[in-house]
Amino acid sequence: MKPASVRGRARPATGDGGPRPASGLQLWKSDGTMRAAAGDVLAILCLVSLAAALDFKYHHAEELEAYLKGVHAAYPAITHLHSIGRSVEGRDLWVLVLGRFPTHHKIGIPEFKYVANMHGDETVGREILLHLIDFLVTSYRHDPIITRLLNNTRIHIMPTMNPDGFEATKVPDCYYTRGRYNKNGEDLNRNFPDAFENNNVSIQPETQAVMNWIKNETFVLSANLHGGALVASYTFDNGNSVTGSLKGYSRSPDDDVFIHLAKTYSFNHAIMYKGTGCDNRQPFPEGITNGYSWYPLEGGMQDYNYVWGQCFEITLELSCCKYPPADQLKKFWRDNKVALIEYIKQVHLGVKGQVTDKNGNPIPNAIVEAKGRPHICPYRTNEQGEYFLLLLPGTYVINATVPGFKPMLKTVEIHDNTGNFSALKQDFSFSEVSIRSQAASCPKTPLYQELEQASAAVKPTLHVLVLTTVMLVIFK
Repeated sequence: MKPASVRGRARPATGDGGPRPASGLQLWKSDGTMRAAAGDVLAILCLVSLAAALDFKYHHAEELEAYLKGVHAAYPAITHLHSIGRSVEGRDLWVLVLGRFPTHHKIGIPEFKYVANMHGDETVGREILLHLIDFLVTSYRHDPIITRLLNNTRIHIMPTMNPDGFEATKVPDCYYTRGRYNKNGEDLNRNFPDAFENNNVSIQPETQAVMNWIKNETFVLSANLHGGALVASYTFDNGNSVTGSLKGYSRSPDDDVFIHLAKTYSFNHAIMYKGTGCDNRQPFPEGITNGYSWYPLEGGMQDYNYVWGQCFEITLELSCCKYPPADQLKKFWRDNKVALIEYIKQVHLGVKGQVTDKNGNPIPNAIVEAKGRPHICPYRTNEQGEYFLLLLPGTYVINATVPGFKPMLKTVEIHDNTGNFSALKQDFSFSEVSIRSQAASCPKTPLYQELEQASAAVKPTLHVLVLTTVMLVIFK
């Protein structure tokens, strides 16, 4: 697809004081020459040409960086490029943000992210995210669906979380190379705090950067892209008796939503929904699996997002071969293109709103949950008093709580609003509250392990246990 033309190119100044370029591009001197800015112009034109020429090949660190910078130079109004940190070897962890308000969060607009290549030798996701970027920016204001998607969603794309591992993979292999790990030899998808057991690992720079990123944004929905299988895997990856792991399945309070999210990707993928697996290995009915049912995993990123980031994340295994030949990349893009877009739309499921005090000021850290599905780490409002809850169509009671005050309950009827690019809006106003809620956060400890131990000690019902844990966190 050809890129949209770059608009806003300034015309030369004329002798009678005609229009000049913006101050950021001083192309013309008072004497009519343009020597001073020739280098700047050439650099920008080079970046734009790079953005216009995305081939189906593997892009190493310098090429990837140049491409992202080229896209931002060509589409500055709808993109924002920044690094969230550096790898062990000092490579930038680049994130390109796309949307109508790319530089900052806008009230009511949910935050979405894709992360790829956290295992450096699993490479398909890295490349198809570059093609997703290309498709989004070139379709904006040409395709009405993409235009509405970008106008109502802030999309963050990180093509590689493990650039060192990718660069270390000198000989591509379908099954395993040392490039899976970061420079320190650590598996980044075993490196996060775990909700079920103490994960005694040294947090790596790449992991810490992502944890900080999650803390600083209001992410609602996410997916991390892997290779080595063909399946959409969902939370929980780890488990214990509290989440039903004794039956081989670790169920979250939002299991129905996660199944829907996984099926959304699988059913919109060219072949994933068939569930045939790879090379006669384990089949996956409908192309999805509970993570724990597949194999238990300690310290994974998707469970961390869900428990501590208030963000629903699934893991997408996109290729049977971890590092396939470059001539297969075009087919991988075609197979995943529709699924990538349809999955982003799911960020508009459910209900959203603001919690305010009697003066209309936002109340951060208020707890907002759907009755019957409390989270082990209660979901709280952000600094703007906003909350986002992903829920399937149906009737729910939403409970908003400001510690020390009477909770507010509201019954809502939720429809599928993903096609309208906006979840149901339901605000809460605490007329008796005129103070800001105290900052609160859940400890990065194995919360479900503590819950299981409490259950073994007193054996009350699961509902009472979860409620007790929630109240302890609230008033701690």
